[in-house]
Amino acid sequence: MSVAGGVSKAVERAVAHGCEALQIFTKNANQWRGRPLDLAEVEAFRRRIDRSGIRPVVSHASYLINLATSRPALREQSIAAFIDELDRADALALLGVVIHPGTCTAGTEDDALRLIADAIRQAFRARRRRRAMVILEHTAGQGRTVGYRFEHLAAIIGHLRGSARVGICLDTCHLIAAGYDIITETGYRDTFAAFDRLIGLDRLKVLHANDSKRPRGSRVDRHEHIGRGCLGEEPFRRILRDRRLAGLPMLIETEKSRRREKAGTIETDPFDMRNLDTLRRLRGAIHSLPRSSATTTL
Repeated sequence: MSVAGGVSKAVERAVAHGCEALQIFTKNANQWRGRPLDLAEVEAFRRRIDRSGIRPVVSHASYLINLATSRPALREQSIAAFIDELDRADALALLGVVIHPGTCTAGTEDDALRLIADAIRQAFRARRRRRAMVILEHTAGQGRTVGYRFEHLAAIIGHLRGSARVGICLDTCHLIAAGYDIITETGYRDTFAAFDRLIGLDRLKVLHANDSKRPRGSRVDRHEHIGRGCLGEEPFRRILRDRRLAGLPMLIETEKSRRREKAGTIETDPFDMRNLDTLRRLRGAIHSLPRSSATTTL
């Protein structure tokens, strides 16, 4: 949800749409620096979240941050911006910050994974008392981005010695773009079995629910409205009714309409409502699927 008018307005928009979980940007996603959070707005945000019962709330980090870079200036700027994202999330009492792992600017993917882990380690050392998690988002694999294989995410966690402050975000569009089959029943089962084996379902903190404009293996990140892309409705129904994922927050990042709110009002976005209503319809009753080695309730 947009934070236009102040971060607390995002909560009002979420309530208007009947949301149960929420993702925000705490500053402009395409800028390095953001205005400091206003104390009164922070207090209003936390108060409204408590009253709404919306849980969890996460932020998404700026798209400019690249923790995988080996270029000194960009690396220094990225780590500083990343620490600022964690500070903002902590001030707002968010679960954590969702962040794309990064893009190789030199060297191998393994080199990039070590650089990402080192950047996260630096942030943790700089903010030892912070509680906000780092939630690594699985990527579509465009260009030289890393994080499009479960093995990449597992390697970063391994370099951080399994830190409990690191979680994972899966994106349904990114999964099929990266080549994972969550469309067929067998492919879905195999995909989550691989995730559980390599990372563990207990690390999965949020899910981005997006259909895809491009087919499996395209490595192109183009979101589509739920049920209207290459995924269709069935994968979302399967996820929503998987008992192992009961309670897992699903956040949509689908296209919004061009409709603008009138000054001083909070209005629902028809595209958001359509996508949310589709997911609510698909959720229905949860049924039991075979349990894996990870039985932690999410």
